[in-house]
Amino acid sequence: MTKNIDQEGLSSIAHNYDLFYIDLWGVIHNGIRTYQGATKVLDKLNKNGQEYVLLTNAPRPSETVRSFLKKMNLDESIRKHVFSSGEAALNYLKNNLSSQKFYHIGPPRDFDLFEQFEKNKSKDIENSDYLLCTGLFDDHFEDLKYYKILFEKNIHKQMICTNPDLIVDRGNKRELCAGSVAMVFEKMGGKVIYFGKPYPEVYNQSTNNKNKKILCIGDNLNTDIKGANLLNYDSLLISNGVHKEEIKKNGLDSVCKSYEVICNFIQTQLKW
Repeated sequence: MTKNIDQEGLSSIAHNYDLFYIDLWGVIHNGIRTYQGATKVLDKLNKNGQEYVLLTNAPRPSETVRSFLKKMNLDESIRKHVFSSGEAALNYLKNNLSSQKFYHIGPPRDFDLFEQFEKNKSKDIENSDYLLCTGLFDDHFEDLKYYKILFEKNIHKQMICTNPDLIVDRGNKRELCAGSVAMVFEKMGGKVIYFGKPYPEVYNQSTNNKNKKILCIGDNLNTDIKGANLLNYDSLLISNGVHKEEIKKNGLDSVCKSYEVICNFIQTQLKW
């Protein structure tokens, strides 16, 4: 049974946990502005000396995400807790694929993820050893059929996906993410290695989480909550995020069942 903590706030359960994994996009900000109640939660955790990781499926190095948050006027004491799926992917690339050629699928703004591998970037997909997907091309940001045609003769290659999210809401606009492109590749029979929630590697790289009572906070059932379920962590769903309309239309229990996840707690927006 999912408990609603809108009235009591996170403060009513925070003392039960040693570590919090907190999503950024949809929980702390919407891509344009921060949520005041959520930033107050982070201030409280800092003051209480409670450990948390701002775990984000951003296809960029953690430092780039911190710079983005600085522009949103988030304090350095908060920004230092960031760990991104891009950072986890970068660590893997350094250790395993540093000399192989890749074809980048995504917008130019994601290029900082692999600046140190620039010499290995292939201009055409046929001459690459593997595919590196950080998102969608700027000129094909809504057309998934384009990618199906692109992949037809390259299904035998491995894809690295640096953001498993399928969609994200930027302000009031819904956008496709790298996970949607990777899903097209997988459905065609391709092999994808994912970095980010819900996959365990990104949690384990972010901090020492051994023998700790953990709460995962996020707005995405398919990544934040599923990741918590897979790792046997407790979870708090922020219902005013990516699943807002689904929950409003069908109810929480039905939506959770359709995604095959279980939520321990729910809150409309993150508040202390």
